[in-house]
Amino acid sequence: MAQQPQVVLLGTGTPNPDPLRMGPCTVVTVAGQAYIVDCGAGLVRRAHQAYQQGVAALDVKNLSTLLLTHLHSDHTVGLPDLIFSPWVMGREQPLAVFGPPGTRSLVDHVVAAYGEDIKARTCGLEPINETGGRAVATEIQSGVVLENEHIRIEAFGVKHGTTWQPFGYKFITAERTIVVSGDTAPCESAYDQWRDCDVLVHEVYSQQGFDNREPEWQRYHSHMHTSGIELGKIAAYVKPKKLVMTHLLLWGASIDSLIAEVRQNFSGEIHCGEDLGVY
Repeated sequence: MAQQPQVVLLGTGTPNPDPLRMGPCTVVTVAGQAYIVDCGAGLVRRAHQAYQQGVAALDVKNLSTLLLTHLHSDHTVGLPDLIFSPWVMGREQPLAVFGPPGTRSLVDHVVAAYGEDIKARTCGLEPINETGGRAVATEIQSGVVLENEHIRIEAFGVKHGTTWQPFGYKFITAERTIVVSGDTAPCESAYDQWRDCDVLVHEVYSQQGFDNREPEWQRYHSHMHTSGIELGKIAAYVKPKKLVMTHLLLWGASIDSLIAEVRQNFSGEIHCGEDLGVY
Protein backbone atom coordinates (compact mmCIF):
# COMPACT_ATOMS: atom_id res chain seq x y z
CA MET A 1 0.00 0.00 0.00
CA ALA A 2 1.35 3.45 -0.93
CA GLN A 3 2.18 5.73 1.96
CA GLN A 4 -0.26 8.58 2.50
CA PRO A 5 0.94 12.13 1.78
CA GLN A 6 3.15 13.51 4.52
CA VAL A 7 4.21 16.91 5.79
CA VAL A 8 7.92 17.11 6.59
CA LEU A 9 9.33 20.22 8.28
CA LEU A 10 12.90 20.86 7.14
CA GLY A 11 13.06 24.31 8.72
CA THR A 12 10.81 25.85 11.36
CA GLY A 13 12.82 28.99 12.02
CA THR A 14 12.79 32.66 11.11
CA PRO A 15 15.50 35.20 10.23
CA ASN A 16 16.74 34.79 13.83
CA PRO A 17 19.79 32.45 13.72
CA ASP A 18 18.59 29.63 15.96
CA PRO A 19 20.95 26.66 15.43
CA LEU A 20 18.15 24.21 16.29
CA ARG A 21 15.79 25.60 13.64
CA MET A 22 16.82 25.97 10.02
CA GLY A 23 15.23 28.58 7.76
CA PRO A 24 11.61 28.19 6.69
CA CYS A 25 10.99 25.08 4.60
CA THR A 26 8.00 22.75 4.53
CA VAL A 27 7.73 19.71 2.27
CA VAL A 28 4.65 17.78 1.17
CA THR A 29 5.51 14.30 -0.10
CA VAL A 30 3.08 12.56 -2.45
CA ALA A 31 3.68 9.33 -4.39
CA GLY A 32 7.42 9.53 -3.86
CA GLN A 33 7.67 13.16 -5.01
CA ALA A 34 8.70 16.06 -2.77
CA TYR A 35 6.96 19.41 -3.19
CA ILE A 36 9.10 21.94 -1.33
CA VAL A 37 7.54 25.12 0.04
CA ASP A 38 10.19 27.83 0.56
CA CYS A 39 13.93 27.31 0.77
CA GLY A 40 15.40 28.69 3.96
CA ALA A 41 18.99 28.17 5.05
CA GLY A 42 20.04 24.57 5.58
CA LEU A 43 17.23 22.83 3.72
CA VAL A 44 19.36 20.45 1.60
CA ARG A 45 21.22 19.10 4.62
CA ARG A 46 17.96 18.78 6.49
CA ALA A 47 16.50 16.95 3.46
CA HIS A 48 19.39 14.48 3.58
CA GLN A 49 18.81 13.97 7.31
CA ALA A 50 15.13 13.24 6.64
CA TYR A 51 16.11 10.82 3.86
CA GLN A 52 18.45 9.02 6.26
CA GLN A 53 15.55 8.77 8.69
CA GLY A 54 13.34 7.06 6.13
CA VAL A 55 11.65 9.77 4.04
CA ALA A 56 12.53 8.33 0.63
CA ALA A 57 11.08 11.27 -1.31
CA LEU A 58 13.80 13.52 0.12
CA ASP A 59 16.70 11.81 -1.66
CA VAL A 60 18.69 14.95 -2.48
CA LYS A 61 19.26 14.11 -6.14
CA ASN A 62 15.48 14.00 -6.64
CA LEU A 63 14.66 17.45 -5.21
CA SER A 64 13.19 19.12 -8.27
CA THR A 65 10.06 21.16 -7.39
CA LEU A 66 9.96 24.37 -5.32
CA LEU A 67 7.03 26.61 -4.48
CA LEU A 68 7.83 30.03 -3.01
CA THR A 69 5.29 31.78 -0.81
CA HIS A 70 7.05 35.14 -1.06
CA LEU A 71 10.53 36.53 -1.64
CA HIS A 72 11.76 37.49 1.81
CA SER A 73 15.39 36.46 2.18
CA ASP A 74 14.79 33.96 5.00
CA HIS A 75 12.49 32.04 2.65
CA THR A 76 14.81 32.16 -0.37
CA VAL A 77 18.41 32.23 0.86
CA GLY A 78 18.66 28.46 0.30
CA LEU A 79 17.85 28.77 -3.41
CA PRO A 80 21.46 28.38 -4.62
CA ASP A 81 21.78 25.31 -2.39
CA LEU A 82 18.62 23.79 -3.88
CA ILE A 83 19.67 24.52 -7.45
CA PHE A 84 23.26 23.33 -7.26
CA SER A 85 23.71 20.77 -4.46
CA PRO A 86 21.21 18.24 -5.87
CA TRP A 87 22.84 18.74 -9.29
CA VAL A 88 26.25 17.85 -7.87
CA MET A 89 24.60 14.78 -6.31
CA GLY A 90 23.19 13.68 -9.69
CA ARG A 91 19.96 15.52 -10.45
CA GLU A 92 19.55 15.77 -14.22
CA GLN A 93 16.53 18.05 -14.67
CA PRO A 94 16.51 21.77 -13.87
CA LEU A 95 14.81 22.83 -10.65
CA ALA A 96 11.20 23.89 -11.32
CA VAL A 97 10.42 27.01 -9.28
CA PHE A 98 6.90 28.41 -8.88
CA GLY A 99 6.38 31.70 -7.10
CA PRO A 100 4.95 35.22 -7.09
CA PRO A 101 5.98 38.02 -9.45
CA GLY A 102 9.68 38.63 -9.02
CA THR A 103 10.53 34.92 -8.88
CA ARG A 104 11.92 34.82 -12.42
CA SER A 105 14.32 37.67 -11.74
CA LEU A 106 15.49 36.02 -8.52
CA VAL A 107 16.09 32.65 -10.18
CA ASP A 108 17.80 34.06 -13.26
CA HIS A 109 20.14 36.21 -11.19
CA VAL A 110 21.10 33.33 -8.89
CA VAL A 111 21.94 31.08 -11.84
CA ALA A 112 23.90 33.90 -13.49
CA ALA A 113 25.81 34.57 -10.26
CA TYR A 114 27.04 30.98 -10.25
CA GLY A 115 28.10 31.05 -13.88
CA GLU A 116 31.76 30.43 -13.08
CA ASP A 117 30.84 27.42 -10.95
CA ILE A 118 28.68 25.98 -13.74
CA LYS A 119 31.44 26.50 -16.29
CA ALA A 120 34.10 24.95 -14.08
CA ARG A 121 32.02 21.87 -13.33
CA THR A 122 30.86 21.23 -16.90
CA CYS A 123 34.10 22.09 -18.71
CA GLY A 124 36.55 20.35 -16.38
CA LEU A 125 37.14 16.81 -15.19
CA GLU A 126 34.03 16.56 -13.02
CA PRO A 127 31.69 13.82 -14.31
CA ILE A 128 28.51 15.91 -14.18
CA ASN A 129 25.56 16.49 -16.49
CA GLU A 130 24.97 19.85 -18.17
CA THR A 131 21.26 20.19 -17.37
CA GLY A 132 20.71 19.79 -13.64
CA GLY A 133 22.45 22.99 -12.55
CA ARG A 134 19.70 25.18 -13.90
CA ALA A 135 16.30 26.41 -12.75
CA VAL A 136 13.12 27.28 -14.62
CA ALA A 137 10.85 29.86 -12.98
CA THR A 138 7.09 30.15 -13.41
CA GLU A 139 5.40 33.21 -11.93
CA ILE A 140 1.95 32.41 -10.59
CA GLN A 141 -1.33 33.95 -9.58
CA SER A 142 -4.05 32.60 -7.32
CA GLY A 143 -5.51 29.33 -8.53
CA VAL A 144 -4.15 26.02 -9.77
CA VAL A 145 -0.36 26.01 -9.89
CA LEU A 146 0.42 22.38 -10.65
CA GLU A 147 -1.68 19.29 -11.24
CA ASN A 148 -0.97 15.66 -12.06
CA GLU A 149 -2.53 12.26 -11.40
CA HIS A 150 -1.45 12.37 -7.75
CA ILE A 151 -1.94 15.97 -6.62
CA ARG A 152 -3.55 19.31 -7.28
CA ILE A 153 -1.75 22.36 -5.86
CA GLU A 154 -3.63 25.65 -5.53
CA ALA A 155 -2.22 29.04 -4.54
CA PHE A 156 -4.20 31.57 -2.50
CA GLY A 157 -3.37 35.13 -1.53
CA VAL A 158 -2.43 36.03 2.05
CA LYS A 159 -1.47 39.18 4.00
CA HIS A 160 2.26 39.72 4.36
CA GLY A 161 3.15 43.20 3.18
CA THR A 162 1.66 45.52 0.59
CA THR A 163 4.44 45.88 -1.98
CA TRP A 164 4.14 42.35 -3.39
CA GLN A 165 1.77 39.38 -3.63
CA PRO A 166 2.46 36.67 -1.04
CA PHE A 167 0.83 33.24 -1.31
CA GLY A 168 -0.01 30.13 0.63
CA TYR A 169 -0.62 26.72 -0.91
CA LYS A 170 -3.29 24.02 -0.70
CA PHE A 171 -2.30 20.45 -1.59
CA ILE A 172 -5.22 18.23 -2.57
CA THR A 173 -4.79 14.48 -2.90
CA ALA A 174 -7.11 11.49 -2.74
CA GLU A 175 -5.95 10.75 0.80
CA ARG A 176 -5.34 14.13 2.45
CA THR A 177 -5.75 17.86 2.01
CA ILE A 178 -2.85 19.92 3.36
CA VAL A 179 -2.74 23.70 3.71
CA VAL A 180 0.50 25.67 4.13
CA SER A 181 -0.24 29.25 5.16
CA GLY A 182 3.05 30.90 4.32
CA ASP A 183 3.88 34.04 6.27
CA THR A 184 0.67 35.92 6.93
CA ALA A 185 -1.33 38.07 9.28
CA PRO A 186 -4.91 36.86 9.85
CA CYS A 187 -6.47 36.62 6.39
CA GLU A 188 -10.19 35.92 6.55
CA SER A 189 -10.58 35.70 2.77
CA ALA A 190 -8.62 32.42 2.70
CA TYR A 191 -10.28 30.49 5.49
CA ASP A 192 -13.20 28.97 3.60
CA GLN A 193 -10.62 27.33 1.29
CA TRP A 194 -8.99 25.77 4.37
CA ARG A 195 -12.13 24.37 6.03
CA ASP A 196 -11.86 20.78 7.30
CA CYS A 197 -8.36 20.21 5.89
CA ASP A 198 -6.41 17.26 7.25
CA VAL A 199 -3.32 19.30 8.12
CA LEU A 200 -2.97 23.05 8.53
CA VAL A 201 0.65 24.20 8.66
CA HIS A 202 0.54 27.78 9.93
CA GLU A 203 3.09 30.36 11.02
CA VAL A 204 2.78 31.82 14.52
CA TYR A 205 4.27 34.17 17.07
CA SER A 206 4.00 34.12 20.85
CA GLN A 207 1.71 36.81 22.23
CA GLN A 208 3.63 36.64 25.50
CA GLY A 209 6.91 37.30 23.74
CA PHE A 210 5.30 39.96 21.54
CA ASP A 211 4.12 41.90 24.59
CA ASN A 212 7.75 42.48 25.56
CA ARG A 213 8.82 43.72 22.12
CA GLU A 214 9.55 47.33 21.22
CA PRO A 215 6.53 49.28 19.87
CA GLU A 216 7.94 49.54 16.34
CA TRP A 217 8.43 45.78 16.17
CA GLN A 218 4.98 45.19 17.62
CA ARG A 219 3.55 47.35 14.85
CA TYR A 220 5.43 45.34 12.23
CA HIS A 221 4.63 41.87 13.51
CA SER A 222 0.96 42.57 14.20
CA HIS A 223 0.52 43.56 10.54
CA MET A 224 2.64 40.77 9.04
CA HIS A 225 2.22 37.66 11.22
CA THR A 226 -0.28 35.73 13.36
CA SER A 227 -0.28 35.44 17.15
CA GLY A 228 -1.00 32.24 19.04
CA ILE A 229 -4.30 33.66 20.23
CA GLU A 230 -5.28 34.63 16.68
CA LEU A 231 -4.22 31.23 15.37
CA GLY A 232 -6.48 29.51 17.89
CA LYS A 233 -9.43 31.49 16.57
CA ILE A 234 -8.50 30.67 12.98
CA ALA A 235 -8.20 26.96 13.76
CA ALA A 236 -11.53 26.98 15.61
CA TYR A 237 -13.16 28.25 12.40
CA VAL A 238 -11.21 26.11 9.90
CA LYS A 239 -11.37 22.92 12.02
CA PRO A 240 -8.24 21.17 10.72
CA LYS A 241 -7.77 17.59 11.86
CA LYS A 242 -4.19 18.53 12.75
CA LEU A 243 -2.66 21.96 13.36
CA VAL A 244 1.12 22.21 12.91
CA MET A 245 2.81 25.46 13.92
CA THR A 246 5.97 26.67 12.20
CA HIS A 247 8.02 29.84 11.57
CA LEU A 248 8.06 30.13 15.34
CA LEU A 249 8.67 33.58 16.82
CA LEU A 250 8.93 32.98 20.56
CA TRP A 251 11.15 35.84 21.81
CA GLY A 252 11.99 33.92 24.99
CA ALA A 253 8.53 32.52 25.65
CA SER A 254 8.09 28.78 26.12
CA ILE A 255 6.50 26.29 23.76
CA ASP A 256 3.99 25.45 26.48
CA SER A 257 2.88 29.06 26.77
CA LEU A 258 2.45 29.28 22.99
CA ILE A 259 0.31 26.16 22.93
CA ALA A 260 -1.73 27.55 25.83
CA GLU A 261 -2.43 30.67 23.76
CA VAL A 262 -3.78 28.57 20.90
CA ARG A 263 -5.74 26.43 23.34
CA GLN A 264 -7.73 29.46 24.49
CA ASN A 265 -9.83 29.01 21.35
CA PHE A 266 -8.93 25.65 19.74
CA SER A 267 -9.32 22.25 21.37
CA GLY A 268 -8.14 20.10 18.48
CA GLU A 269 -4.82 18.37 17.78
CA ILE A 270 -1.86 20.79 17.97
CA HIS A 271 1.79 20.22 17.14
CA CYS A 272 4.54 22.77 17.71
CA GLY A 273 6.75 22.05 14.74
CA GLU A 274 10.33 20.88 15.06
CA ASP A 275 12.89 20.50 12.30
CA LEU A 276 12.61 17.00 10.79
CA GLY A 277 9.11 16.57 12.21
CA VAL A 278 6.84 14.38 10.07
CA TYR A 279 3.08 14.85 10.25
